Amino acid sequence: MKRLRVRPSGNGPRTPVVLAVPAVLAVAFLVLPLAGVLVRTDWGAFAGHLTAPGTVQALKLSLLVSFWALGLSLLLGVPLAWLLARVPFRGKALVRSLVLLPMVLPPTVGGVALLLAFGRRGLLGPWLESTFGITLPFHTSGAVVAATFVAMPFLVISLEGALGGLRPRYEETAASLGASPVRVFFTVTLPMVAPGLLAGAALTWARALGEFGATITFAGNLPGTTQTLPLQVYLLLQEEPEAATSVSLLLLAIAMGVLIALRGRWTGTPASPRRTAPAPEPEPSPEPQPGPGSSPEAAGAALPGGDADGGRWALRAEVGGFTELALNAEPGTTIAVVGPNGAGKTTLLRALLGLTPRAHATLRLGDADVTDLPPHRRRVAWVPQDGALFPHLSALSNTAYGLRAHGVPRAEARRAAQAWLDRLGVGQLSHRRPAQLSGGQAQRVALARALATRPRLLLLDEPLAALDQTTRAHVRHTLRSHLGGFGGVCLIVTHDPVEAVSLADRVLVLEDGRTLQDASPGEVSRHPRSPWVARMLGSNAWPGAASAEGLALDGGGALVAAEPPPPGTRALAIIAPEAVAVHREKPGGSPRNVWPGTVREITASGSRLRVLVTSDRAPDLVAEITPQAAAELGLADGVPVWTGVKATEVTVVTL
Repeated sequence: MKRLRVRPSGNGPRTPVVLAVPAVLAVAFLVLPLAGVLVRTDWGAFAGHLTAPGTVQALKLSLLVSFWALGLSLLLGVPLAWLLARVPFRGKALVRSLVLLPMVLPPTVGGVALLLAFGRRGLLGPWLESTFGITLPFHTSGAVVAATFVAMPFLVISLEGALGGLRPRYEETAASLGASPVRVFFTVTLPMVAPGLLAGAALTWARALGEFGATITFAGNLPGTTQTLPLQVYLLLQEEPEAATSVSLLLLAIAMGVLIALRGRWTGTPASPRRTAPAPEPEPSPEPQPGPGSSPEAAGAALPGGDADGGRWALRAEVGGFTELALNAEPGTTIAVVGPNGAGKTTLLRALLGLTPRAHATLRLGDADVTDLPPHRRRVAWVPQDGALFPHLSALSNTAYGLRAHGVPRAEARRAAQAWLDRLGVGQLSHRRPAQLSGGQAQRVALARALATRPRLLLLDEPLAALDQTTRAHVRHTLRSHLGGFGGVCLIVTHDPVEAVSLADRVLVLEDGRTLQDASPGEVSRHPRSPWVARMLGSNAWPGAASAEGLALDGGGALVAAEPPPPGTRALAIIAPEAVAVHREKPGGSPRNVWPGTVREITASGSRLRVLVTSDRAPDLVAEITPQAAAELGLADGVPVWTGVKATEVTVVTL
């Protein structure tokens, strides 16, 4: 027997009847009671029912109670949601369960619990009455407490979800710009979770407006004092059923209006900003010079506290924990931090910022020891990989944010921010939001924002990784020109050898949280001490132990080198791809390192091709040849070949 299926209107898969029928029944089960209210409403007397004195009085009281409950929920629930979303502590699951309990607790049971806590014979009731003269039961304030008790969880759960979906990177970046935790909360966190906050507030208000069970149990049903609209419906059902139906329809319409306004966003997840078409990248041009009185330096001089070091700040750091190293640099030094994933690069930056428990940094910047200072007082600016521009602020407001956090007057901060944007070539985009900027423009704004505060230490976490090659070259040129006049120390985490060579004075190579090499870019390029760095630079890198003729390779096999170190020494063999010869037949003559293998991958690298060859006699080897040579050899994936490397082309670096 063929199973029936329902064909949807689109091109998607058919819906099985076994699922469709119960779903339709569920919708009918939920809709029929609402339809009953509409059908049974006496439309001729509807207006009269709603304008009756008792109904108007109950409606006013309901609005008063619900808005007071909303205010209390915002006052208490917003900090609670932040605590649950941001602060790790023991018993968090229990606290969250207690917060959600009123949502599943029978309302009358909630009213009994409130009575036993705040009633005249409750736990706190006698103390409140004797000390403050406050009596909650059978008073309007009691109705407010009851409504708050059952409604506040809706705000907490909605806002906690929004805060959980907000990446902490925005808040951490704001702290690195000098904003205190309270300022970060009100100027970054709350604006970015506004959809969740509004959704939670609307649900809280609607729930408080419709509260019945806890109110009648705890506060009673006194006309003009605690008799809210739901309680009025309860009384009208006994005396005037038609009027009860009309008032019920009013409450139903209000609840439906709230849900329609939310449009399904009850969880409050931060909405992704809608991206409009970004402006094209500006062509490289001579960088504008700020006019008198608007220079970035002038704004920096206006920062409270001044600079006792004369604008020059050396770096002295001892980092312990997951990442362990000593880092010393003179003012104006740019250090590229490189290493494989998990080497500790980001942990190093976050330790210098004071943002991670995984590592701790003893840090001096110039003459100031900032080890024990919170992140917002260290004068350490951070530009994360994506820039972390605040989506609710324009480019100008983003750039002025740090200056405002340091107490610079608004007008002066905006003038200085505009000067920095002009200097980095994006001044004409100062009115745009981040969603309206291209990747290169956003990175320039993020850099301007960091430099505007005149930090003593600048941390850039892969600042150009998300950019295309053309934009990356433009931004790299801009960055290099401004780092040349920077009076502090700059650390740049990068996986791009061009960035490391062109921007840095030193290259710090990390591996497993330790310093493997700290030298000039030229020295690291010529004698890399890490296989990962050698491969990043485009070379083949084979670790092993020195033998009489070369190296016994860790991956198996042997390599002949012209100048091997003493036998037994740990070493790294570096072979440039262009030094690898590829043949279809076994070569004769001078090469002393010859291996059979198979072509596994061919990729373009500029005007040449890089050929990956695998072998069971040696580690994987990359050769670089011309397209013409590849065509003559008939190279393709799976083709057997022979590779050869002269002993004089092997560079051996001791580890």
